[in-house]
Amino acid sequence: MDELRQLPIPLLVWYRENARVLPWRSDPTPYHVWISEIMLQQTRVAAVMNYYCRFLEAAPDAAALAALPQDQLMKLWQGLGYYTRARNLQKAAEQIMDHHSGVFPNTYKDIRALAGVGDYTAGAIASIAFGLPVPAVDGNVLRVIARVTGDRGDISSPAMKKKVTNILAEIIPLNAPGDFNQAMMELGATICLPNGAPLCEKCPAGRLCRAFQEGRTGELPVKASKKARRVEERTVFLIFYEDRVALRRRPSRGLLAGLWEYPNELSGTDGWLTRWGLDIPAMEQAGMGKHIFTHIEWHMTAVAGEVSGPALPEGWVWAGRRELRDIYAVPNAFQHFSQAVADRLGRF
Repeated sequence: MDELRQLPIPLLVWYRENARVLPWRSDPTPYHVWISEIMLQQTRVAAVMNYYCRFLEAAPDAAALAALPQDQLMKLWQGLGYYTRARNLQKAAEQIMDHHSGVFPNTYKDIRALAGVGDYTAGAIASIAFGLPVPAVDGNVLRVIARVTGDRGDISSPAMKKKVTNILAEIIPLNAPGDFNQAMMELGATICLPNGAPLCEKCPAGRLCRAFQEGRTGELPVKASKKARRVEERTVFLIFYEDRVALRRRPSRGLLAGLWEYPNELSGTDGWLTRWGLDIPAMEQAGMGKHIFTHIEWHMTAVAGEVSGPALPEGWVWAGRRELRDIYAVPNAFQHFSQAVADRLGRF
């Protein structure tokens, strides 16, 4: 704890000299901070930049976000992954309109009550946008604290997160809580790295850090091993008719809920074309791919063919180049087959 009490001043000096210039930092309104923090969950800053600007053009405020059609919302999010984040954003925007008269709530309790907002996100918004002295503890922060204090607690455990949150609540500077939280995140993202050797020689906490002083940065933080993912072998059907490809919408709940996909099923189960009532004289191999979700890993083999007529099962649609580009959000899980589709339809 003594190390951490000495941390705020050198950390803030370092941050104000080295912080990356990011659009949401330049204009930290509550709405902007919220959108950025949701986008940055499990996603790199570099990947978020263009999405953030494009999203704000389409939905500059909570009213516009609440009114977005679902397909447009999903298309704006296409490629970012973890699509539940986008659906929760819209649910939260509806809450803001219905319960807060369109004004973003300004207390930690009310922010935390928004759909999709957890402890970390609520702390980030409350401190950055409203100057409230509330910690924001994410993986970067947990890693920094574990190394600085030499703590061997499992950073994936709720107990460790609670412990770090309580510690930071005691040292967060009342006059700069937002900068302090952002500095902690920045330190973890750019200096106290998760993969590979941390850049200890550049760290403002180097002289305070037990892991650095004791040569234990490779041992910390401690994190329990994740449960092995379930592997599914799937066949993806690229079904064409003239200059269009067939898409179907996934169920409204579960993995990739509500998104459009190339029809696919567990491999080893024959007869799907017959069940769907589709007449395709010949199917040919069209590529292979793998996609890793949090708990499931898809191993996919694609087959392609031309259907004899335009009729499709109920709820399916035909999509040409323009529709794939502008309307239908096909998740990254199927990006392995974009080239095969483009070769049939032309680049989109």
